[in-house]
Amino acid sequence: MKRIFIVICILCFLGGSIHGQLWRTKRYEAVAGIGTTNFFGDIGGFSQTENILGLKDLSFLQTRFNIGGSLRYRITQNFSTRLSLYSGMFHATDRRGSNEDREMAANTTFFEPDLIAEFCFIKSQMENSYLFSKGRRTRFRSIISSLDIYAFGGIGGLAYSVKGNEELVAHGMKSGGFTAVIPAGIGVNLLITPDYNLGLELGGRYSFSDYLDGYTSQYSRANDVYYFFNVTFTYKLLTGRNGLPAFLSGRRF
Repeated sequence: MKRIFIVICILCFLGGSIHGQLWRTKRYEAVAGIGTTNFFGDIGGFSQTENILGLKDLSFLQTRFNIGGSLRYRITQNFSTRLSLYSGMFHATDRRGSNEDREMAANTTFFEPDLIAEFCFIKSQMENSYLFSKGRRTRFRSIISSLDIYAFGGIGGLAYSVKGNEELVAHGMKSGGFTAVIPAGIGVNLLITPDYNLGLELGGRYSFSDYLDGYTSQYSRANDVYYFFNVTFTYKLLTGRNGLPAFLSGRRF
């Protein structure tokens, strides 16, 4: 009986050690995302007295799209960093807003590199499952137990180019430039297999420019902001012995 107890203790210890190391074999993750972009500048929108919580400024008319990719590196099981690149468009128009008579409109194309830190404050237990790590079905798996929920923040830059209509050009449109941005938000990942995740991410960006739509007014009280709402797909890369992704380190599969 004593021997059995000792064997069980050893197996539990080894099992915990193995499970705790599983994430280390796939520290690198390639992420692709696509989604919507909502821009809040000086063109378009409703005045604050007509727009409780800014909800009226969320409209399909102002919505455009973005696409991006990231390389994530997992420092610990719950803390990661990533380098992200996004490209897309903003749209701003005075139609259906408080300044319809002004008739300005702008389309902005952008390119945004970011360096972001992530903290996973709700961690799925599936990643610590030996059966899941081997791609096998687990008996008590559920969607809730397969979710990672994380918050992120960082610093980035935005290169942008503006094309405006005649009314905007007549008001001295600024055609483009580069500015720093601060990204922050929240995301969720669904662990589908040991190699793939599917997720949703909502992130806001505060820019250090008030000209992302090519225009600023005398009534402007803050710089421009914009939001991404993206669907993400994550592929986990095996880590080689030298700490680099396996395909760079010469590791054979």
